[in-house]
Amino acid sequence: MLNTLRVLEEVAARQPIGVGELARALEMPKSTVQRALLTLDEAGWIRPGSGEVTRWVLTTKALAVGSRAGGDLGLRGAALPIMEDLRRHTGETIHLTVPEDGRMVLIERLETDKPVRTSMALGHSLPFHASANGKAVLANSSAEVLRALLVDELPRYTETTITDPDALRAELAAIRAHGFAVNRGEWRNDVGAVAAVVMGGHEKPIASISVNIPIGRLTPESEILFGEAVREAASSLGARLG
Repeated sequence: MLNTLRVLEEVAARQPIGVGELARALEMPKSTVQRALLTLDEAGWIRPGSGEVTRWVLTTKALAVGSRAGGDLGLRGAALPIMEDLRRHTGETIHLTVPEDGRMVLIERLETDKPVRTSMALGHSLPFHASANGKAVLANSSAEVLRALLVDELPRYTETTITDPDALRAELAAIRAHGFAVNRGEWRNDVGAVAAVVMGGHEKPIASISVNIPIGRLTPESEILFGEAVREAASSLGARLG
């Protein structure tokens, strides 16, 4: 069941898409992906797209269920055109995350066309202190939120994870000054990201937008370019949300 749901999420994110591409993206055997596709097809969630090679797309059933969901759909709908512009501008994978239960949760993504890319399923969560998305939100959070988090040594995920509360406070101050956060392999060694916070009513952080890349493509120059781009995108989304 879990594999079938993962396949459905991937089709939704990258449709139209074939079984081989799905297997590579999800790092699953093609036979497993094929079984999941047939199950979803039989249940009416997906259908073959046009063309000689079978590539799968969502059906109106999936779209109808999605349209009845609450919560983040207004945010996602407003964000998608901005995320698409950001993907065209940077050529990289774009993530939209929201704070939930002490972590950042991925609610939308747009993939790069580059063969070497980062991969994360919708619904995946990230630690605040070890992700660009989380640090962008923390840098704009209330003193009460920071006091609750920055009490003890923070969990370490890689050699570059910031675990010392005082060091993280200094990092958050720099993020506020620059307007964007950078993750230099702090959650996963091979993944880098640059993110900016989306502010909602009463100057409260409600989301973050990020450019996500293999760590080898994260350079001092690209950090600045991506930082300016995500800062502008996040500001535009905040203005659109009112």
